[in-house]
Amino acid sequence: MKLKIIFLSLLLCGCMGYSSPHHDMWPYYLDGASFMDMTETAKVAKRPIYLGAGGKLVTAGADKSPRTEYGDKVAIDNATSVAYMARLENDLYDSLRTAGVSVERAGTDVVVILVRGALMRGDAADISDNGAKILRTIARILRKYNSTYLEIAGYTDSMRDTLAAQRMSLDMAQRVGVFLSRKEIKPVRMFIVGRGSARPIAAQDSIGRLTNRRVEIRIAPAR
Repeated sequence: MKLKIIFLSLLLCGCMGYSSPHHDMWPYYLDGASFMDMTETAKVAKRPIYLGAGGKLVTAGADKSPRTEYGDKVAIDNATSVAYMARLENDLYDSLRTAGVSVERAGTDVVVILVRGALMRGDAADISDNGAKILRTIARILRKYNSTYLEIAGYTDSMRDTLAAQRMSLDMAQRVGVFLSRKEIKPVRMFIVGRGSARPIAAQDSIGRLTNRRVEIRIAPAR
């Protein structure tokens, strides 16, 4: 009887759509995340905390041959980071070929752009079933490439109420951060920000607005 109840519970959970935990639980899931832009200064300041929480640097598993021990360390570390991020970019690109999602290179960093329509429900401010599927794929790859920091930034289209735009964009970013945390992505890797209607990537017309409503996950090597 007990096994039957467990089976029915699992079956029911599998049929239910994704729902974010209550807001009161978000601090628990995001404990260790930084609510600021992922600048170089911020990454340097976060490094001891990141390492103290078991984080790894990109160079930790690098080649330890004499060539790397006696060569130009900065150049070798840079090459190691570039190669690591190139593999990450390829894995993301191959796994995220779906409408509303794009993978781009920004210097050494890799940026995943998630248009709101592909990520969020249309009738509520929460992640959709399709968005959950996409984020599960991203989480799987981020667990593999765990020597990275993540900046999760939410954006809205142009709004008259800038304060409301900032709140909405931060809400989206935090929901993504909570989802990833629940999928074993350490919050200490995360920088979470809401940028409102700043940095539009399309015109502010009826079509462009749908693109400007988005979440960007910028992935940087931990060095």
